[in-house]
Amino acid sequence: MFLEVQELTKRYGGVTALSDASFGAQRGEILALLGPSGCGKTTLLNLIAGFLRPDHGCIRVNSRDLSGAPPNRRDMGMVFQNYALFPHLNVAKNLAFGLDAHGVPKSQRETRIGDALARVGLSGFEARYPHALSGGQQQRVALARALVVRPSILLLDEPLSNLDTQLRKTMREDIQRILKAAEMTAVLVTHDQEEALVIADRVLLMSGGRIEQIGTPEDVYERPHTVFGARFMEATNLIEGIVVGRERQWLEIETALGRLLAGGSDADNGSRVTVMVRPERIRIAAPDDPRRENHFDGTVLKTVYHGTHRRLHVAVGGFELTVDVPVSDQTDSIADSVRVAWRREDTQVLAR
Repeated sequence: MFLEVQELTKRYGGVTALSDASFGAQRGEILALLGPSGCGKTTLLNLIAGFLRPDHGCIRVNSRDLSGAPPNRRDMGMVFQNYALFPHLNVAKNLAFGLDAHGVPKSQRETRIGDALARVGLSGFEARYPHALSGGQQQRVALARALVVRPSILLLDEPLSNLDTQLRKTMREDIQRILKAAEMTAVLVTHDQEEALVIADRVLLMSGGRIEQIGTPEDVYERPHTVFGARFMEATNLIEGIVVGRERQWLEIETALGRLLAGGSDADNGSRVTVMVRPERIRIAAPDDPRRENHFDGTVLKTVYHGTHRRLHVAVGGFELTVDVPVSDQTDSIADSVRVAWRREDTQVLAR
């Protein structure tokens, strides 16, 4: 591993902000620290940067222990939430500041600045001042300033939080492309699920100062391990039930909807479990659809237009399911009877 974090712990008096965080990153890999406010992700980033000292654990980069090294001895770049550009310096001088601090010869600075600005799509902006730049352009300058010194690792602290919704969508794809083109190892802090899924190679989902799950964006989204993970990744259908039997590798679970089949667990008969099925995995089935999947009859309570899809709220037994269907599908009206269905493979048993 190029970046290694082992059993990192940080306490403030009697409060543990981070507990036994361990993970690694390969060279050129992008990691996202994802979670709600107060989960420990910014504390973890600041420990990696050297702004905080750990109470326990170590940080290694390329096998070198950096746990006691000050920030200026870690060869890391930082992109801050508020960009932190010098307002009295133009773009070129903002980038030159870091080169001067790193002792880069003047003969190399112009080329390095030009290369960094070209990488972020701002060639020709050298003479502009921050006040003359849009929010997205300022963010690109902040990214270029971090890249121009060619750090071993780039740290990004919620870099898109100050941008409007549409610009955030554009910039997250740009950041992913820029980091990959630079073959940069990076750690990104964000509370935005989509941002983490688009930018990162792997996501570290955090809660209460601990890492809940580490996996690819697809793993964390499609296969959360815990109820917290499912809720945070907006899996709206979390169904309580009791295991009543087993059909080959599938569990039979009695729920408010009725009896359903789920996989991925070795829970014993009589165990209380929570299962998850994502709204987009449920479909509206024809009345004569063969019952080879989880099938339930229900009544449409509400429909909500979401642009890319339409969300149906369907009462099934004593439970309200959310079902996402394409807007091109014929919409079921309120009070219509419908049959909802999904594959047993899409019903996941969660750790409580």
